Amino acid sequence: HYPDAFMAALMTADMRWTDRLAIEIAECKRMGLKVLGPDINQSYGDFGIVGGEKTIRFGLSGIKNMGKSLVEDIVIPERDKNGPFKSVCDFAKRIDSTKFNKKSWEAAIKTGAFDRFGATRSDLLFNLEAVQAYGSKIQKDVGSGQTDLFGMMGEAGAVPEVEIKPAPVQHPEKEQLLWERDLMGLYLSAHPLDKYDTYFEEQTHPMSLIASENDGKMVTVGGIITNVRSILTKKGDKMAFVKMEDKMDEIEFIVFPSVFAEYGGKLEVDNVVRVRGRVNAKDKEGRITSDVKLLAEQVELISDDVLGSYVSTGTKLAAPAPAPSERGRRRSKISAERVQNAVAEPIIHEARVLKNPPKDPRKERLYILIEHPDDTETLSAIRRLADLYLGFQEVVLVLKDGETKRPLRMPFKVDASEDLLVKLRELVGAEAVKVC
Repeated sequence: HYPDAFMAALMTADMRWTDRLAIEIAECKRMGLKVLGPDINQSYGDFGIVGGEKTIRFGLSGIKNMGKSLVEDIVIPERDKNGPFKSVCDFAKRIDSTKFNKKSWEAAIKTGAFDRFGATRSDLLFNLEAVQAYGSKIQKDVGSGQTDLFGMMGEAGAVPEVEIKPAPVQHPEKEQLLWERDLMGLYLSAHPLDKYDTYFEEQTHPMSLIASENDGKMVTVGGIITNVRSILTKKGDKMAFVKMEDKMDEIEFIVFPSVFAEYGGKLEVDNVVRVRGRVNAKDKEGRITSDVKLLAEQVELISDDVLGSYVSTGTKLAAPAPAPSERGRRRSKISAERVQNAVAEPIIHEARVLKNPPKDPRKERLYILIEHPDDTETLSAIRRLADLYLGFQEVVLVLKDGETKRPLRMPFKVDASEDLLVKLRELVGAEAVKVC
C-alpha cells in the first residue's frame, strides 16, 4: 500500500550490501519509483521518501566519511530547526566546521549532495578551501561575539559569501561516476554501462547464469573491468584474476596463460569487455562447490566504435550449452588402417557402474524449526548467519503453530557447512536443524 516507504525501509536494512541495493534499485525502477542520489535538503540519515513524488533519496549516512552521528546529530537537527540550507556557504556557516571536516565535504560534494545549488561538483571542489574558510570565520566571529557588532552595522558589516569560481578543468562524467561507486558502493546518478543496455541484452548472458547448476557450460557475459590481479605461474607464464561487473552483478573470471598471451592487453580497469568462457564449480576432487568461477577463453573489447556501429538484432543469445570436452578437442582423425583394424577386431569396453554416486549438495535443503514464529530476534539472527554463509542450498523455515507446522521457503540460499550448522543449533536447538 505504501511502496515508496516500503522500498526505502528495505534499502535502509540492506544499506551495507550493495549487491542487494542494486537489485532493489532496479525493482524500484520497474515499480515506477525514482531512486535519486543524496541531497543535503531532502535526504535523511537512512533512505527516505520525498512525499508525493514517488521518489526515494539515498541516505546521507550511507556515504563514506559521513558517519551516522554526524548526519543525525548535527546536520539534520540544524536543518529541521532553522530551515533548508540556501547555499553551500549557508551550510558552511551553520554546520560546525570542526565536526564536518574536509573529508566529509569532499564526500558530500562528490556524491552530489550539493548539486541543487547549481555549481558543478568540479567547481565546488575547486572552491572548497575558500568555502571552508568562510564558514570557519563566521563561526569564529559568532563565538567571539563580533556578529552582534556586525548586526548593529547592518549589511555593511556582513561577511560576503564566497564567489564560486569556475574550475579550470571539469572532471568527466565517467570519473564522477567512479566517485559515487567508491563513496556509496554503487552508481546512482547514471551508470557507465547505460549505453550498452541493448548490446548486452542481445549479445551476452546474465551474470546470474554463472552458477553451480551450469558447471561445464559455456557462457558469454559483458561488463566493466573493476580489478585485475596478475600473477606468474611456476613456469614463469603470466595469468590473471579479473573482476568485472554489470549493472546488477559482479563476477571474477580467470585468464590462464594461453588465453592471457592473446588477450592480456585488453585486461585493463574500466575497459568494457565481452567474455566467453566455461563455468567451473568443481574443486580439485571434482566435487561441486559454491565457489563458482568463469574460465575465460575469449575476451573482446567493446569500444565506442564497436558500440556505435552495432545494429540491434532483436534476438537474444541461446541458453548456455555444455562446453566441448578436452578429450573431444584433442581427438585426432582415425587413420584408415586403424578403422580397418577396429572393424576386424572390435574392441569391447566393459561398462563401469558407479555404485555409490556422490550426492549433489545442490539438491539438499536446510530445514530450521521455528518454535516461536513471533520471535523476531531469533529470526534476525538466522538471517545474519545466512548472510555470512551464502551458497546454493535452499533454506526452509518450518513455522510451528500449535500442533501444525507450516514450511516457508526463504528467498536466499546458504552453504550448509558444519560451521553454520553448529551456530544454528546453538541458536534454535540441535533437533531443530536438519539438512536433507
